[in-house]
Amino acid sequence: MRLATAEINISALRYNLARAKEIAPSSKVMAVLKANAYGHGLVKIAQCLSDADAFAVARIDEALALRAGGLTKPIILLEGFFDPSDLPILLANNFETVVHDESQLAAIEQSNLEMPISVWLKVDTGMHRLGVEPEQFDSFYRRLKQCDNVKPAVNLMTHFPCADDTSNHFTQIQIDLFSSIVSGTKEALCLANSAGVIGWPDAHFDWVRSGLMLYGVSPMLDQIGAEHQLQPVMRLKTRVIAIKQVVEGDRVGYGGRWQCPKQTTLAIVAMGYGDGYPRHAKQGTPVVIKGQRYGIVGSVSMDMISVDIGSNEAHIQVGDEVEMWGPSLPVEEVAHCAGTIPYELLCNVTPRVSYEYCNE
Repeated sequence: MRLATAEINISALRYNLARAKEIAPSSKVMAVLKANAYGHGLVKIAQCLSDADAFAVARIDEALALRAGGLTKPIILLEGFFDPSDLPILLANNFETVVHDESQLAAIEQSNLEMPISVWLKVDTGMHRLGVEPEQFDSFYRRLKQCDNVKPAVNLMTHFPCADDTSNHFTQIQIDLFSSIVSGTKEALCLANSAGVIGWPDAHFDWVRSGLMLYGVSPMLDQIGAEHQLQPVMRLKTRVIAIKQVVEGDRVGYGGRWQCPKQTTLAIVAMGYGDGYPRHAKQGTPVVIKGQRYGIVGSVSMDMISVDIGSNEAHIQVGDEVEMWGPSLPVEEVAHCAGTIPYELLCNVTPRVSYEYCNE
């Protein structure tokens, strides 16, 4: 019997990609697969996204894994390359690179490449992380257009820090700034991440970068995927491994941080921070057993969590399935209970968890 398992719904994944295309019908979709496809399995997820126009990853090892898995679509390195010695690898594998720094541009100009590479020039419009400054754009763009090592089309992009909040006008300021910077060019433009896709239709342009929304999770503040007609792709589940009676005053778990207020029954489930479940999930964070919600009590430990099932000991038995998040319990809700974001929960699922791909 499997215990901790991440059940990955491929039909939901494909539905969410179709939903992204429906929301941004005039844009090509770059499926973002960084961080092991947000914890869902890099190569397998890519193999199931044949309708995506391109893939995007953070680093070159992720891109190489996709090519090793037989994926032939365009792959964009969102962080670009980190050393001039990477450039022949990019060329040999037909990777496209973001350029966001003078050192990258100089390396491309000084390299002796047999063929030119595809480049995305990233402009910093307010994220203040990666990207050339607005006043540097003309110089970078001109040098890339003049460089024999760069293909003639230089794609242009930026990134939004606040698009998850539609009441924050900073995203519109970025859209306007970017549009003014690139006016006069006829290049392909890419501004919108998942939050930009859902919340800012003026940012769709030629390409959108769909990441979190592909996995059925809302990128917007205080919302869940279902509010955008998205379907959760991951169902994290486990089993009850013991039933435990406790009485008033008993302390449960490491540190005895939860004290039983009255006699009750606990279901001990095989899940913990060793599987990627958040250790700081607060008392009462829900799980679902046989269609009903119950709250966790005590500290989340490495391998186990205690769940207060009250007087339902006859209804719940050892071996029963427990949904930690999924269609019956949005991962966004669990993240809120743990004081974190759903991205972190999905990415933190550990190798100890078994993966099952279904509904292909």
